[in-house]
Amino acid sequence: MAKLTAPRDTNEIASGATSIVLPVKAATTIFQGSIVAIGSDGYAVPGKKATGLKAAGRAEATVENTGSDGDAVVRVKRGVFIFDNSGTAANKVGIADVLGPCYIEDDQTVTKSATGASVAGLVVRVDDEGVAVEMGFGLTVPAAAS
Repeated sequence: MAKLTAPRDTNEIASGATSIVLPVKAATTIFQGSIVAIGSDGYAVPGKKATGLKAAGRAEATVENTGSDGDAVVRVKRGVFIFDNSGTAANKVGIADVLGPCYIEDDQTVTKSATGASVAGLVVRVDDEGVAVEMGFGLTVPAAAS
């Protein structure tokens, strides 16, 4: 397409698309309140330590897909959510990590270790309640130099 030569009415998605609906991977259960990620095949899965996942946000309801890929859908909220911090001292997200990336350890836990993991989101706060993570907005981090 060519560049605009006149004003355009560009539609906006309601509420900035903070809620999205994603098709769920076959034989998969995603629990309400968990980290939801999208695999390379485009289907929603619970957050887990793996490379190549895209953090989508927090599951708004528990969904069990007992059928084929996409037979069930999950509503996912994008925003800032508090998740558990890694139980391994060396991998705990700390105050020095605020405004930097954290990574998915499992469907309810984040870590500062990028090894073998996908980005969960941006650390907004770290305290006794957990790690506040801004997620679902496509944050990615370049791979470390070898």
